[in-house]
Amino acid sequence: MFKFIVKRVLLSLLILFFVMFIVYTLMYSLPTSYMEKTAREMASRPGNLKSYQEWLNELNAQYGMDKGLIPGFFTWLGSAVTGNFGDSWFWTKPVTTVFSESIWYSFALNVIALVIPVSVAIPLGVLAARKQYSLTDYSVTVFALIGISLPSFFLATILKMVFGIKLGWFETSGMQSRDYVTLDAFGKFLDVAWHFVLPAVNLCILSIGDLMRYTRTNMLEVLNADYIRTARAKGLAESRVINYHAFRNTLIPIVTMMGGWLAGLFGGSLITETLFGIRGIGYVSYNSMVNGDIPFTMFYLAFSALLTMIGTLLSDILYAVVDPRVRIN
Repeated sequence: MFKFIVKRVLLSLLILFFVMFIVYTLMYSLPTSYMEKTAREMASRPGNLKSYQEWLNELNAQYGMDKGLIPGFFTWLGSAVTGNFGDSWFWTKPVTTVFSESIWYSFALNVIALVIPVSVAIPLGVLAARKQYSLTDYSVTVFALIGISLPSFFLATILKMVFGIKLGWFETSGMQSRDYVTLDAFGKFLDVAWHFVLPAVNLCILSIGDLMRYTRTNMLEVLNADYIRTARAKGLAESRVINYHAFRNTLIPIVTMMGGWLAGLFGGSLITETLFGIRGIGYVSYNSMVNGDIPFTMFYLAFSALLTMIGTLLSDILYAVVDPRVRIN
């Protein structure tokens, strides 16, 4: 197992290198208008002592855009490895500062959107499989299909219209109320948490359906296996057959989905955060992309690739933990 992990880590680093090269190539191939626009804005700021051309030359040199594709990539990579991704053009702060200010909002929101769906979807999926073709099964299936079919922006619009506009229970956008500055520390926490309710509900409904359907399908397949019939024929209690023999093997395919959970926790939810005005990493990355913030966009794409590879590696390791039959030589 140790050799396998080391081999996979080295392979992941190699893949990450080429992913970052592709990211840099895409940014390098963009029209230079973004670079020129940023240089003009910096030159027109009050108190600025540099001309437009000086700013343009400095930006090109900072990100290696004036050296050609390959030398420029290694210039940017050398800075990125040391944690220096430059300054965000849109947010006018260091990229790492913008990231640290927004990532925890996304993390808090997506932890809720992970814990609740897992706690609800897996038990309901198992229950639906145990009672196949019953009213419970049909109800779970219908709910799962609704969650799978609804686009996130459509569901968010419905939630905002019903609970925000019609009932007036929640704010439709933003993270703070008007009297936020007058509240104490605990009041500010509750105020922000109240603004997170609708975005969290939106993400939970979308996540529950897919995981519920996946659990039900795999549980049905396991329950029809020969070893389950053998366990029942031996007189084992139905609870032990389901909870020990069947459920453990149902988790094997679900582990595959966990590779994407890590990226989901820290990668943000771009559409949901943008629609509800939650200043998480998804909201920040969206505004950075549409405003031509090349430094932050490069950082965000590289960060997402890193999370995806770490999640995939964890999935492979968990296979051996969940299923003793899986052994890696």
